[in-house]
Amino acid sequence: MTATKSILVVEDEAMIGMMLEDFLETLGYGVHGVAATVSEACALVDQGGFDAAIVDCNLQGEKSWPVAEALANQGTPFLFATGGSSDDVPTTFEDRPTLAKPFTIGAVERALDKVLASGLNTGRASA
Repeated sequence: MTATKSILVVEDEAMIGMMLEDFLETLGYGVHGVAATVSEACALVDQGGFDAAIVDCNLQGEKSWPVAEALANQGTPFLFATGGSSDDVPTTFEDRPTLAKPFTIGAVERALDKVLASGLNTGRASA
């Protein structure tokens, strides 16, 4: 991992978002931005400029699948963060790593290492 990797955080709970920012900075990643809604996240995905994303499955009562589809279509690696039992992740994205809340800095590090190294950046949203 290099310090130049930038991560988009898609998380609607402010405390968890701040914790992820702290974790990422401690691990040597840059934080590209934090989005709390599907529309904010999709706008940031459209702008690009980051290396990977951590996407909460549920954003203010709305599933984040449009964000995942946009990331996959752009070929940007991502992983899901979930407070539930995988939040019924669509089968299209079942190959994506999932972080179960509450997570630790070690779990975040392992998941990001996996998603950045494993080639989980191919567009498969329409599969």
